[in-house]
Order: sequence, then C-alpha cells, then structure tokens
Amino acid sequence: MTADTTPDPAPAAWALVVPVKPPARGKSRLVGTTDDQRRELAEAFALDTVAAAARAEGVVGVLVVTDDFRLAAALREGGHEVVPDGVSEDLNATLVQGAAEAVRRWPGSVPAALCADLPALRADELAAVLAEAAEVVDRGGAAFVRDRVGSGTTLYAAPLARFDPRFGVGSAERHADDGATEVGVDAASVRADVDDVADLGVAMVLGLGARTARASGRRATPQG
Repeated sequence: MTADTTPDPAPAAWALVVPVKPPARGKSRLVGTTDDQRRELAEAFALDTVAAAARAEGVVGVLVVTDDFRLAAALREGGHEVVPDGVSEDLNATLVQGAAEAVRRWPGSVPAALCADLPALRADELAAVLAEAAEVVDRGGAAFVRDRVGSGTTLYAAPLARFDPRFGVGSAERHADDGATEVGVDAASVRADVDDVADLGVAMVLGLGARTARASGRRATPQG
C-alpha cells in the first residue's frame, strides 16, 4: 500500500470585515442609559471586538467599515485598518464591498464578516470557530455562527467568489436556507452579541473586554 503523500491544505488566512454603524445612532435598545452612555458603550463594544478579533490565530487582518470619525481615529490609534462605508444603507452590500477590499489588502486571505457588538469575545474561541469554518470554506462553501438568541448571525465566512451574506432580521435561517453551514455552536463568546440590557448581562458573565468593562463600571476579565 502506497502512503498518501498529498499535502494537507494550508490553514486559512482570515481577513475579518467588521461593520460599525456610528455609535451615536446605535444600540437604541439599551434602555435605562443616556445618549452619551449608549454611545460610549457602543464604541466600547466595537473596540473590544476588534481588539480580540485581531489577536485570534489565523487572522491576518481586520478591516473596520464605519463612517464614525471618532471611532475611526480610536481604531487607527490601536493599529487597526478602517475604511468609510460606501453603501451605508445596505449592510450586506457594505460587507461584500468590504470583503473585496480586505482580500485586496491581504492577498490570499479568506473574508469573514464579524459583528461589532461582541464585547465578551475571546480570541481563542474565535480562532476555534474560524478553524471549523475553514473546513467548510476549503470545500467552497459558506459558514455562519448563529447568535445566542438563535435568530441572528454574528459571523459569516465564505470564499470571496461566493461571499453573499444575508444579515438582517432572521438572518440565521436565511444563511442556512442559502446553503451555509452552521459552526461555532458551543462558542459562547462568539455568539454573545449585545442588543439590549439582558444581552449585556450575559456578556458580563462571560467576561467583558477592557473598554466595555470601564464603560459599564465593571472590572475587565482577561480575554483569551
């Protein structure tokens, strides 16, 4: 019997696209907070999400798409790349455009869209999800992570030629109906997006990133 000498495929190099609506207009469901507090929290969510994502093994770059000048400045100070949102009224079109730009900046990478409201995101857990998604992408398919509630999506990945996200109300089922494979079922921090106060409580239990911890008056938990 001849040994199989076919080399294993190279690990995927991921380029993450993170869309962020201007914090002043975001997170309206965080009731019981002032406009300034809501803005501070929304900005903190994005900064913590991007910081954790950039540390994940296999991630070669993070491209943030936003029209918020203050947030963009803070991200650039942290060494992250930012572009304006050219199609701000259509999230999915924004992501397709962002994916093409990310692959242009990091040639050979695979694009993945990641929600910006994951303040408990753990880099090691995201890396594990991306490794799972890589098995799907290697076959030319798309992968997605369902949010904690079950109806939304926190991450979508596909080869650029097939990159066709379906974010919006009921996005998880739309991704599944479109043939995408669900991954990250046990990845609590990757699924814990924050839309309201109850969601923020769940993120606190998982362990907040440093910026969100300060904005919410809690102590940060070291993120993997």
